[in-house]
Amino acid sequence: MRMLRWFCGHTRRDRVRNEVIRDRVGVAPIEEKLTQHRLRWFGHVQRRPPEAPVRNEVLEWVDNVKRGRGRPKLTWYESVKRDLKDWNISKEIALDRSDWRIAINVPEP
Repeated sequence: MRMLRWFCGHTRRDRVRNEVIRDRVGVAPIEEKLTQHRLRWFGHVQRRPPEAPVRNEVLEWVDNVKRGRGRPKLTWYESVKRDLKDWNISKEIALDRSDWRIAINVPEP
């Protein structure tokens, strides 16, 4: 946001909202871009062979680990499942790279 403010000629003291600056420059919201990058990595992991180390480490979760008190930390895979549900995408689409890229694309405004 600092670079976008500089690009528009505004400072924080001008009190211009981030949404206004992003619309003026034509940049998508950062939350959607982060989700897109997370899902892009998930598609890459899904297309790997089952015996690949990255697939075993990322997608296989050990259930018998004792966790500390309080709310459990959000894992990467849980956030990906939430993103897939929010965007209404099935994970089987990830096996076709071109369809997956179209499904997770965040268009610039």
